[in-house]
Amino acid sequence: MVEGTDLYWTELRPAEGGRKVIMRRSGDGRTAEITPKAFNARTRVHEYGGGDFLIADRTVYFSNFADQRLYRVDPGTSPEPFSPPGPYLYADGLVDRRRRRIITVREDHAPGEQNAHNTLVAIPTGDGPTRVLVEGADFYSSPRLSPDGTRLAWLSWNHPNMPWDGTELWVAPVRGDGSLGDAVHVAGGPDESVFQPEWSPDGTLYFISDRTEWWNLYRWQEVERRTEAVAPMEAEFGRPQWVFRMSTYGFTGPRTIVCSFTSRGVWKLALLDVETRRLEVVDQPYTDLADITPAPGGVYFIGASPKEPSALVRLDLRTRRTEVIRASRRLTVGPGYLSVPEAIEFPTEGGLTAHAWSYSPRNPDFSGPRNERPPLIVISHGGPTSFSPGVLRFEIQYWTSRGFAVVDVNYGGSTGYGRSYRNRLRGQWGVVDVDDCVNAARHLAERKVVDGERLAIRGGSAGGYTTLCALAFRQLFRAGASYFGVSDLVAMHRDTHKFESQYDQTLIGPWPERMELYRERSPVHYADRISAPVIFFQGLEDKVVPPNQSEMMVDALRAKGIPVAYVAFEGEQHGFRRAETIKRTLEAELFFYSRIFGFTAAGSITPVPIENLR
Repeated sequence: MVEGTDLYWTELRPAEGGRKVIMRRSGDGRTAEITPKAFNARTRVHEYGGGDFLIADRTVYFSNFADQRLYRVDPGTSPEPFSPPGPYLYADGLVDRRRRRIITVREDHAPGEQNAHNTLVAIPTGDGPTRVLVEGADFYSSPRLSPDGTRLAWLSWNHPNMPWDGTELWVAPVRGDGSLGDAVHVAGGPDESVFQPEWSPDGTLYFISDRTEWWNLYRWQEVERRTEAVAPMEAEFGRPQWVFRMSTYGFTGPRTIVCSFTSRGVWKLALLDVETRRLEVVDQPYTDLADITPAPGGVYFIGASPKEPSALVRLDLRTRRTEVIRASRRLTVGPGYLSVPEAIEFPTEGGLTAHAWSYSPRNPDFSGPRNERPPLIVISHGGPTSFSPGVLRFEIQYWTSRGFAVVDVNYGGSTGYGRSYRNRLRGQWGVVDVDDCVNAARHLAERKVVDGERLAIRGGSAGGYTTLCALAFRQLFRAGASYFGVSDLVAMHRDTHKFESQYDQTLIGPWPERMELYRERSPVHYADRISAPVIFFQGLEDKVVPPNQSEMMVDALRAKGIPVAYVAFEGEQHGFRRAETIKRTLEAELFFYSRIFGFTAAGSITPVPIENLR
């Protein structure tokens, strides 16, 4: 986020218990922490959060993880609670300076209510009550106030849709008393996903829509009440809205947009003249770009590449030079140790093809036995509506530096390849994703790139579900690792949080009419078909995939006599954030594979108890 010459961002600190810290870099290059160590700037709206803070005149407002209240911190002061107490969570706010208030998404977890109640509200920065501005839909995001403060735009959607399935873009006038007038539907619907509405400096509303297969840029001609594409192309300008305040474009002037888009898994940066429709691709070294934030004379973004870790980067739009403001971590090994991903497209079911990133083992200090192909780890990403970029990820390099080949599969249902590819998973979760992971492994084995007798599969969350399905319903893999994976779809439907509580109706089928199909796709009921050893990792405070999902599967495999290990972590939620947890899981998984595949793991690793292993 940029205000004047100041840049603000958040950093995840695994070494500090996984807390998020707000940072500021002033115009003279000095960097300072805004939130003290007692605070964790992280919202739990939708459980995945995002949009954790905002700035107005150097005052920072942020959501504190412990109590989920909004706090304000002025320069030189300590944070103080700002929002009223109650069972409320906040995200994705903006400052309405004219009316001295914050407009934000609010999630109300009233006691006794089964589901949270989502609204857009206005909270005065001084005295006064909170006002509900918009309600009635199941979900809201992206409130955006026009430059003159007279119109408010926002997104909404309803069950069973997720925001990448179908959202609606609305605009309403803001009355003198701060209430909203009659709202106008601008774009979107059950089968059109709208992403990131933004007002240009001259008051024109822009947004991203997939109405023609690809997430492309559009603008709304308010007088004529019509929309028009400003950069039609077979590429994706949008991302799946798992978290709030994602940004793939912004304005450097009334007629110029700096934007990012992806084609076949690679992101590019470009300048778009909205009058001439000329799109100029800007040469820069990063292949994954996120959080596009224009600033005077340049643009900030989070960039990553196959050979560089993700970093906060500034690009000077005049000289086209990049400057790393803050790297996520230092690169302490030479390029000879890095396995560079290769984009592969391979045949899968139904005469179709699917996509993946293939990594070869790489360590100049060691070589595998002569005439022996490496074992393969297949990675199934989470979501499942997400994607894996082909960039430097140390989690993958951990394996390739230890002699494993890795294939990171962007199975049917992944984003970045158009809506039709994304829709392949509709009604087919546990089928298409599994087929694509299996066929990726077979493709590499048939090419004699890997050892077809030493294949493992791993994944987290939805990727954990795909992992367990592959082990239960196919007989290809010799080992598996499930990180907080779904094992019982019926229990998941009843237990999970509001945001994803009807996601399964798109991925599997109507509930309860197709309850039997939910059972048929649940690996926990088919543990008797699993013959491969499995290790499970689980956060005990996970609200998205509760611990019972892993524990039911562990109990079933234990009873059958299959080698199984279970490693649980107090204080961890959905997705591990603590450094000691991340280190322990990787080492435990390596130890597990070493026992299953019969090799000695490098380094000193604390053993993991493996039941039923003889």
